Amino acid sequence: MDAASLVNQQAPRIPFLAQLTARRWGSMRTYSRRGFIGLTGAGIAGIASRSWLRVAAAAEAIDPDLVIFNAKVYTVDSRMPKAEAFAVRDSRFVAVGSSEEIRKLAGKRTRTLDAGQRTILPGFIDCHNHATGHVLLYEVLVGNPFEVEFVTIAGVVDKLRKKASETPPGTWVEGYFFDDTKVKDKRQLNASDLDGVSMDHPVAVHHRGGHTSFYNHKALEMAGITRSSPNPPGGTFDRDAKGDLNGRVTDRALDVFDKVGARKTYTAAEQSQRSREALAHISKQFVRYGLTSVHHEGGDLFALQQIRARGDLKHRVSFETSGSALEAMIANGIESGFGDEWIRLGATSEHTADGSFSERTMALSVPYPGIQPAYHGNLTESQDDLNAWTERVHRAGIQLNCHANGDVAIDRVLTAYERAQRLFPAKDPRPKITHCTLINADLLRRIKALGAVPAPFTSYAYYNSDKFHFYGQELMQRCMAFRSFLDAGIPVAAGSDFSPGPFSPLMGIQGMVTRTGWNGETWGANQRVTVDEAIRINTLNGAYASHEEAIKGSISAGKLADYVVLAEDPHTVDPAKIKDIKIARTVTGGDTVYEA
Repeated sequence: MDAASLVNQQAPRIPFLAQLTARRWGSMRTYSRRGFIGLTGAGIAGIASRSWLRVAAAAEAIDPDLVIFNAKVYTVDSRMPKAEAFAVRDSRFVAVGSSEEIRKLAGKRTRTLDAGQRTILPGFIDCHNHATGHVLLYEVLVGNPFEVEFVTIAGVVDKLRKKASETPPGTWVEGYFFDDTKVKDKRQLNASDLDGVSMDHPVAVHHRGGHTSFYNHKALEMAGITRSSPNPPGGTFDRDAKGDLNGRVTDRALDVFDKVGARKTYTAAEQSQRSREALAHISKQFVRYGLTSVHHEGGDLFALQQIRARGDLKHRVSFETSGSALEAMIANGIESGFGDEWIRLGATSEHTADGSFSERTMALSVPYPGIQPAYHGNLTESQDDLNAWTERVHRAGIQLNCHANGDVAIDRVLTAYERAQRLFPAKDPRPKITHCTLINADLLRRIKALGAVPAPFTSYAYYNSDKFHFYGQELMQRCMAFRSFLDAGIPVAAGSDFSPGPFSPLMGIQGMVTRTGWNGETWGANQRVTVDEAIRINTLNGAYASHEEAIKGSISAGKLADYVVLAEDPHTVDPAKIKDIKIARTVTGGDTVYEA
């Protein structure tokens, strides 16, 4: 399906494998003829929206579970972009239309709700999220995961010093969610600062971007890193003006620290319990911000199933795999799409081709402005290795997903994707390019021709505007290029990249609409999109990215009843205040999973 076909949505057809999978998960339903007509009316060829409503109503009334009326419903369905009401039955939308029409469908068992003219949108979809529930729940947070907040170096040290006082010598003391441009001291954290935490513990502060960390001298010593240590391929041990190690380490150079120092261990039972509680915790956070579907970058699949069974999974998961889980899929002939509407095996987790945008290590065709000697960022894998991995995964019927920020890395990923598709043609593979940050006209042409789906950063335009000066206005006009993607007919999706970026969809929408950051600076204004376009990117296009546009992403009859109720309308509020709109209610499958 190309981008234009997104508007011609049909009611979901359930293939045999999906039925088999749904039975395995214990969620397969059977519908009466009456229920079937109500569920599939929107997909009957040649029947317009008002006509199918009459068909459903004629089927002796569909007797919905819920009718919501007197709302401002933005459906993200081009056949009826705006509505006043909808009906839900058995976790799906069964009718959408005017308040007068939909209220007539209510039966004796139907619950009705007057929305009081509140705005209702489809549930938001995040196509790239590391779902770091463990970190949020169990680790020392030295930065704010969700909002712009400045910290002091002394405050970071104090938090970690407390942790060190409770930790045996030689065991790692680590801090998370650090952001180097959200520091009141207006200088870089360094190894000497972290020596103030402890000289007996290896100490690390991890940048929320995930590609750089800061270490004390004890950690550097334990890892055998000295002033004369060479930089490994795809990474750096950074130095100060005198050539001494300053404690900052990037990308592939981080690997050496995994082999030194002790870390607290847990029994299998303890680890399982921690995983369950961490996932339950982050699921609550997702729905608090209006997310009803999230593409998880790996994690504990068994724990996900367990919290679903006990009723603590509030959002739907496209589970993206790597490592042993990916190998198991390949070995056992399991393709992307296996699962059901709650937990589904999706693409691979991001296969990294270069460094970070926020940490200034992504691979550029031009040098980073103002850095001497000239620095082009880090490529983290050779073209040959990338080609081999891509071909193997593609041949196994697994949707590809690579992390590529810089234009050089995007070129390499497209080369690998094009080669794999040429060697083993597949129908509508929709390979994902996570981040896909810096583009040009030729890359746009190739992405469109291949049918690839980019998922650029969403909240960065607001949250990380203080980093854009590292690139300059000229490059920023081609970064996070939502306007360019849409104009090229590419169904660009939304990827928060949490933890590197906050996952609030409304923060993302504000940044995409205004391109103005928390500091009042506007960068790449040529890439602005409209509110409606931003909503589509965060809903229907997200469903398209995981081949699920037939069952989610819009408020359409036959689709899953995933939606969010907002206290204000993002179309009418001050665009600079969209991120502050309150989520009044989040609903997944017709069930309220969050209410303010």
